[in-house]
Amino acid sequence: MPQQVIVNADDFGLSPCENAVILGAFQAGVISSATAMANMPAFEAACQMAQHPLLKGRIGLHFNLTYGRPLSQSIRARPTFCDSQGGFDLNLRRHSFWLSREDRAAVLEELQAQWQRCVDHDMRPSHIDSHQHVHNIWPIGEIVARFAARQGVAVRLARNLGQNLSLPKRIFKGLLNRRLHTLAGASADYVCTPVDLRNQPMPTDGLLEIVAHPNQLGADFGDAYLNPGESLTQVLEGRLAGIERVSYGMFHRDLATRTAVLE
Repeated sequence: MPQQVIVNADDFGLSPCENAVILGAFQAGVISSATAMANMPAFEAACQMAQHPLLKGRIGLHFNLTYGRPLSQSIRARPTFCDSQGGFDLNLRRHSFWLSREDRAAVLEELQAQWQRCVDHDMRPSHIDSHQHVHNIWPIGEIVARFAARQGVAVRLARNLGQNLSLPKRIFKGLLNRRLHTLAGASADYVCTPVDLRNQPMPTDGLLEIVAHPNQLGADFGDAYLNPGESLTQVLEGRLAGIERVSYGMFHRDLATRTAVLE
């Protein structure tokens, strides 16, 4: 079993429903961390919730380039990322290795704007991941990892455990994770979903992050990755009973001393 586990709920701030579920999951001890979407309608309410002692210091930035409207100006004119009305409409292959200088500058400007909106609402992010895993696109990942290093926070690695990881995917993710870890200097050792946790052997050491999307209030909760009616609580307890649940905010730059396992 891993030494510690982070159960991170994505999409904090997306809507009042997500906010309520995520707050309830914190209160129930199901999750230990969350990441907020700075350009979404319920973001300000999420920031207020983030002042609760259970959440304080445990909220990261869920960097968004695929949903809603940007917070910065330059990216709105970039057809790689936005439609003619200036809304996000990502037009970039997942295995792209190149972005123009203008596109890179626009991504960094938007990342800075989303980060700063968190800071302006008294919620300095503890770490960075991304909506629909856009930082798993190589040049975007480099921008995010370098920014995370400057802020002294961790960045989520690409999923490196579980199902649907063919040999080409494992090679690509291994190379990407090595690059992210080199640039950011801070990450967990392993990343997987609740489905991977349920179905696959778990690592025997290190820090594991579970990427969760709880989607219902109640004792069992649920998760977008799991089957309808399946309990996130039961999956976690069944596979991780007795494992300490922590957050990236507890580690800060101490994570830089870890050696990531990228196979």
